[in-house]
Amino acid sequence: MPRPVTLFTGQWADLPLEDMARKARDFGYDGLELACWGDHMEVEQALDNDAYCAGKRELLERYDLQLHAISAHLVGQAVCDNIDVRHQAILPSYVWGDGDPAGVNARAAEELKNTAKVAQRLGVGIVNGFTGSSIWHLNYSFPPVPESMIDDGFALFAERFHPIMDTFGECGVRFALEVHPTEIAFDLYTAERALQALGHREEFGFNFDPSHLLWQGVEPVEFIRAFPDRIYHVHIKDAIVTLDGRSGILASHLNFGDHRRGWDFRSPGRGGVNFEEIIRALNDIGYDGPLSVEWEDSGMDRKHGAAEACEFVRGLDFQPSHQAFDSAFAES
Repeated sequence: MPRPVTLFTGQWADLPLEDMARKARDFGYDGLELACWGDHMEVEQALDNDAYCAGKRELLERYDLQLHAISAHLVGQAVCDNIDVRHQAILPSYVWGDGDPAGVNARAAEELKNTAKVAQRLGVGIVNGFTGSSIWHLNYSFPPVPESMIDDGFALFAERFHPIMDTFGECGVRFALEVHPTEIAFDLYTAERALQALGHREEFGFNFDPSHLLWQGVEPVEFIRAFPDRIYHVHIKDAIVTLDGRSGILASHLNFGDHRRGWDFRSPGRGGVNFEEIIRALNDIGYDGPLSVEWEDSGMDRKHGAAEACEFVRGLDFQPSHQAFDSAFAES
């Protein structure tokens, strides 16, 4: 069976979920990956109201849409980050509270635990998200960074995420970190170290997103082959590197969509990601979960892009062969 093609609603959270569901059906998607912001999936309401999750399921079924994952990127970011005023804009008011950094970290951790409980109520086995990082600002080692400071960052990540993963384990739900700049794991080697920090516990794996690897110069297929048993979910998102002799890979403090940037996100199939090899690698590791379009392209109308992306992914996906192409010539 082909993998389900779903649409992540994070970039559409300005729309009511019913409007989003109607659009996704019309675009041709099999399902949605619900963001835990906007009205798409409100964790506090889902815990307090027994009918809430059933109502969301019924809404999706009305539009013939599947649900395989929910996503808690925003609250996850606040678990390990050094909190500042930027976080207030991405967090529920009850998580932000009075803005005291230690309190925000603690409430974000509790919210992520609660998200696992909501996923269990929904009958969903995957929560995608971020972790944040207390050491991202140390990425360029000047002033010189003692190795002990990096060690402390991974130790803090483990200290905060072990209890969260305990709750995930109790709920029978897995957490899939989207390996991404500003997270504790942003490339292949830091992903290895994050797994080591948590003792390779089964609850923790990855939401594979090739776009964030490509612009860093990391080959996305190598990430799949490095972690064949930890690819719990897949985002289909593209990016392009546009270095022209004036731009830099660190993007020059220019926002997404600025033509002067050294890289940017693109609608799937319109950037530099080799999705053909990604599908072949996913086939090799036996991944049969959703291919979830995370649509981000500042230069394209999102309705056009989402519809085009759905068609692109359907044409991209294929099942592996279960026999060699020349098996007819094998000896009987």
